[in-house]
Amino acid sequence: MKITVRYFASIREAIGQGSETVETACTTLGALRDELIARGGAHAASLARGRALRMALDQSMGDETAPLADGAEVAFFPPVTGG
Repeated sequence: MKITVRYFASIREAIGQGSETVETACTTLGALRDELIARGGAHAASLARGRALRMALDQSMGDETAPLADGAEVAFFPPVTGG
């Protein structure tokens, strides 16, 4: 299936692009994260397990178990603080 992956803030800066279309067989957000980490380089460093990051699926916050579907939009971004 094809999905759109969007990267925000420091993740976008590290990876060097704001979005990409990914062809994947992954069925959950967690599996997609692992697939992107396996690319190595900036993807591995920015999305690594143990790093704090948030994920959204079709513009709603999601966790690792959220199911992916063809045409989905996934976003990765660092936690946001404010005051």
